[in-house]
Amino acid sequence: MNANIAALLYLVAASVHPGAARTVLARHVGRGNLLGMIGMTIAVLTTLARIRRPRHLLGAGLGGIAIGGGIGAVIARRVR
Repeated sequence: MNANIAALLYLVAASVHPGAARTVLARHVGRGNLLGMIGMTIAVLTTLARIRRPRHLLGAGLGGIAIGGGIGAVIARRVR
């Protein structure tokens, strides 16, 4: 992946997260969770796309996504 494209994607991800926090504070928790998930997904996928060697880091990254996503889903469902 081109470094310029990666930088742009990281910028988009970073600009989505404050919007997610403002949305949660405004009591639109579902929308805030969605914005947070979108921003984090962009950041993680960009990072995984930039991994060239060693490939075992890709598996570790996907495992981290699965574990973190599972924990995040459980916590998000508990928020009223």
